[in-house]
Amino acid sequence: MKKVLLSIVVVFAFAKAYYAQENTAGSYIFTDTIDLQATPVISQGVTGTCWSFSTSSFLESEIARLTGKMVDLSEMYTVRNTYPAKAENYVMRQGKAQFSEGGLAHDVINSVARYGLAPNGAYTGLTHTDTKHNHAEMVAVIHSMLDTYIDNPGRTLSKKWKTAVDKVLDVYLGENITNVSYDGKTYTPKEFANTMKIVPSDYVTLTSFTHQAFYKSFILNIPDNFSNGAMYNVPLDEFVSNIDNALSNGYTVTLDCDVSELSFSSKHGVAVIPDNESNKKLALLGPEQEKTITQKYRQDEFENYNTTDDHLMHITGKATDQNGKVYYKVKNSWGTDSGRTKYDGYIYMSVPYIRLKAISVLMHKEGLDRATSKKMSKN
Repeated sequence: MKKVLLSIVVVFAFAKAYYAQENTAGSYIFTDTIDLQATPVISQGVTGTCWSFSTSSFLESEIARLTGKMVDLSEMYTVRNTYPAKAENYVMRQGKAQFSEGGLAHDVINSVARYGLAPNGAYTGLTHTDTKHNHAEMVAVIHSMLDTYIDNPGRTLSKKWKTAVDKVLDVYLGENITNVSYDGKTYTPKEFANTMKIVPSDYVTLTSFTHQAFYKSFILNIPDNFSNGAMYNVPLDEFVSNIDNALSNGYTVTLDCDVSELSFSSKHGVAVIPDNESNKKLALLGPEQEKTITQKYRQDEFENYNTTDDHLMHITGKATDQNGKVYYKVKNSWGTDSGRTKYDGYIYMSVPYIRLKAISVLMHKEGLDRATSKKMSKN
């Protein structure tokens, strides 16, 4: 009996030592090397509006860079003005398109061009006693209503559907606004965007896929690209070098990427691509050898649906781990709850992860490296 107990103690001690080694000695130690100005991390709540939260955060950093002002922009003002466009796309395509909460960074830029910007205090998107965003019911109601209009027996589309969509949005998000107050002055949303020095035409989207020609713009056919936004296509090495160039010169970047990998974890605050695929969960505990990501492998993973556009975030800097490996410092929009996030809502994303899983990035055109900017200007 004593031998059995001794054996149990030894095994327990070994397991405890192994656990301690994996979770302490082998844990990531990050040192920020570039840390650009950004507003605090907030939560998108129970919504699929990461596209608005990430790009609004990006524009907040742009405003800080351009004016020195730290402004909390209204994500929901953009959402409120984008849903009618989503609904029109769905109706005009007779329901043969996606109507969902998703979108891309250029949808925010499109909204700024048409409707301007608003500070969060002018339009919160919260009504009555709401304290957090939840769009599940609202989207279900609008979707069902649009299907009813589309599928009516007479096939004659009522002229009332646009008004109906607006009324539902008013109920769930609040009535739209025509004026905003900031620093004791009143502006239209377009005037406010101009005052914040945000010029929509200054922003460009890059991607990297081989099924289209490089150094040309094309419409990437992914579900959330409902607005058919065009992206400028560059080779993978150049795609990454442009991100690096932007960050090195003080420009943050909006990121659209796949976060479905087991080796992406908000809780652990890291996203990596381990060379040994069976180590995806173990790689969250400490540095592992990572896979070499080629253009071909990236393309194959996209075409077999292993890489999809799941989530948008905001790249605000770079870092190295204890072994000198480079990571991108990425601001998320899932809040700062310690049970769900580790680095106050930020995630450290490795270069291989970006090379494989980044669908596209949006940045100020002055953040482009010289070679890419020159080629783009010729198109």
